[in-house]
Amino acid sequence: MSNSLEKQRNLRNALAITLPSLALFISLLAAVPNVLAQKINYGKPGEPIKLVIAHPCCYTEVWSVFAQSGKEFWKKYLPAGSSVEYLVGLQGAVVANQLLAGQASIGYLGDLPAITATTKTELSDVRIVGVSGSGQDQCHVFLVRKDAPPFKDSEEAIKWVNGKTVATPKGSCTDEFVQKMFKQFGVEPAAYLNQNIEVISSGFRTGRLDGAAIWEPNASNLVEEGMARRVASGATINERGAGFIIMRADLIEQRPDVVRAWLQAELDSQKFMADEKNSKEMIGFVRSRIQGFSEASLRKALYGKYPKSEGGTDTRLTLPFGFTSEVNKVIDQGVVFLNKNKVISSAKMRPEAVMPEFTEVILKERNLKAPIGKVESR
Repeated sequence: MSNSLEKQRNLRNALAITLPSLALFISLLAAVPNVLAQKINYGKPGEPIKLVIAHPCCYTEVWSVFAQSGKEFWKKYLPAGSSVEYLVGLQGAVVANQLLAGQASIGYLGDLPAITATTKTELSDVRIVGVSGSGQDQCHVFLVRKDAPPFKDSEEAIKWVNGKTVATPKGSCTDEFVQKMFKQFGVEPAAYLNQNIEVISSGFRTGRLDGAAIWEPNASNLVEEGMARRVASGATINERGAGFIIMRADLIEQRPDVVRAWLQAELDSQKFMADEKNSKEMIGFVRSRIQGFSEASLRKALYGKYPKSEGGTDTRLTLPFGFTSEVNKVIDQGVVFLNKNKVISSAKMRPEAVMPEFTEVILKERNLKAPIGKVESR
């Protein structure tokens, strides 16, 4: 293993507790030397390439990367002799940092860190080129402590936390979701804490926390372990999140053949996920790459059917691949949220930050339309 990759993994471990929000992520990037803006030489079109793919360990909307690594669809499309390595980060902020620092060339991550990464052009230029997944109850799940009273519906459960203690990783998609939900139902917690998943889990375990907004598969894992109860989701307020594929601009400029090849393989990965007969193999791929989760909780995160009274949905994951109107709405809302919270300075993304042209051409060539599939709850 190279020294640079070893250092990156050590950094990832060190940041497990100290990167609970995008705000701290931005302060971390501010300290990175400007030399990171230098371009990387990726060779000429048609030549073999070594790709490093970065992705978070635990975010269901980017699980197409596990299908990609498990089935190795990329071998069909990348130039002969190419190789692929995967770097796992604990959350999207770490993944974005890996691309900006040149430790990875392609990344899978949630909407807000993807948007934020495209604004850090003083460090490096990255672009959003594809959509890995979208859902209403993947990044947007609200839990209450296990001994909370029974509720007839989500609204009653949400209003129960009024004046109580609630937590979420602030600056994340869960933060955006829960703020909208509280506003809609007129709820004001006594304390709204900025906590990461580990601290939230501990809070539920010890009874110090009344409610929390977190993402899958962490939400299903806490429910499966009996530490919390699910009571609402993005479906409760018609809110949607998404996962994105980002790439370094120098890779896009020098190797459009590689960009197309990877996205062709990504399309195969999403079609694989959408086929119900592959569910057992799919969860096997995920479990082989994620530690600390039971098979049951991983299965529930992607395929589990929850009651409507808990924010359950018929479709757990939509696989857009390309940029649908729903996905573009997620991006627009994310920009507004990040700008309002002073994470990014502009109220609009630069025009070249999102590049839909690659997925558009591939969909046309393969006679498909976005979304290309869905994972239904069962």
